[in-house]
Amino acid sequence: MLGEEDIPAIERLLRTSEYVYQRFTLSELPLLLKRYPAVGLWNDSTLYGFLLSQIISSSLAWFSGFGVSWTESKEYVSVLSRLLDQLYEPLRSQGVQYFHYSGNDSDNDWLRSLLLGQGFIPYRNLYSYDKFDYKIPTTGNQAVAIRNVDLASDMPALLRIEEACFEDLWRYDPFSFQDIASTHPYFVVAELNGEVVGYQFNALDDDYGYLVRIAVHPSVAGQMIGARLMAEAIYFFERARVSRIMLNTQEDNYHAHRLYEWFGFIRLQQKGFVLRKRL
Repeated sequence: MLGEEDIPAIERLLRTSEYVYQRFTLSELPLLLKRYPAVGLWNDSTLYGFLLSQIISSSLAWFSGFGVSWTESKEYVSVLSRLLDQLYEPLRSQGVQYFHYSGNDSDNDWLRSLLLGQGFIPYRNLYSYDKFDYKIPTTGNQAVAIRNVDLASDMPALLRIEEACFEDLWRYDPFSFQDIASTHPYFVVAELNGEVVGYQFNALDDDYGYLVRIAVHPSVAGQMIGARLMAEAIYFFERARVSRIMLNTQEDNYHAHRLYEWFGFIRLQQKGFVLRKRL
């Protein structure tokens, strides 16, 4: 099992690997290694392959990162297979029943065919959106207060929103929210009449911005709360001076599609996807 002491070796592979998959920012890496199963392959004291995971609820985990050293590039298929075999038992021991992988381009994702050969099956389709400016069509509902999250008091409301808005695949548990709060530079809640009714968090990677999640409780739908959260998110990205704002959303999340397109996000031609394997 890999730990925080292996961060320099993992970062070296991220910089030099011909075959690498990274679903995390470098600021998130220490926490991933501290909290979730991660496995590696070594040649004496040299790491030549790694595979990271992230558990988001009691029974669901995500394929979080993979890399192979350039010296082992020709063997990347067998390296992946060996790492998966090592990872499954630690995941099962923590109660994980399903392991997921997500990609942004189903036609050109080099890991997709390999994982299909490892027993993963297609599970969900996703759309990807990009935005290249900071223009907003509205500031949303100004009666809504936007403030930084306070997990000590906000956690019950966050979990109620998760339960109401998302299926298990996308639902965060308390540990996941703690991780998000400690690793993401922007995590806010929306209050209406003193009650938390929505939340939003973003990530930054170099000069790219990632709009990871906007959620509003269905009981207050149609009150421009999502637009308020979106406008504040754009302000954040403008202050960070990112060159592109990116997001993924489910293919059938039509309400979210309308919001993103209203705010000037452009749907990309390639389709994202989720693969699943039952452990």
